[in-house]
Amino acid sequence: MTTVLVIDDSPSEMAKFRDMLAKNNFKVLEASNGEQGCAMAVDHLPDVILMDVVMPEMNGFQATRKITRNKATAHIPVVIISTKNQETDRVWGKRQGAKEYLTKPVDELQLVNVIRNVVG
Repeated sequence: MTTVLVIDDSPSEMAKFRDMLAKNNFKVLEASNGEQGCAMAVDHLPDVILMDVVMPEMNGFQATRKITRNKATAHIPVVIISTKNQETDRVWGKRQGAKEYLTKPVDELQLVNVIRNVVG
């Protein structure tokens, strides 16, 4: 079973991801901020990470950079899922190490396909 770490500070977004992922037979881990998400990535080594951008303290770009540059977690694909939908945001997200960049609201089928593609 593929393990997905969702890092998002919005309880309603987290609930949507939890429902979509559980329905598609993914194991879901949850972190409510970037710092917690980085720690959980090291502790649990999930198969993929879904990352929000706009979060307090450590934003998703910073957390993505920290995860993708840490030897212990660099192999884990990060998919940024954000309301920020400018081309500059996409480019910056990829430069931080994200494999994919999706915008909210995310389509369930698209999300499942992207997860399967980045996991391999």
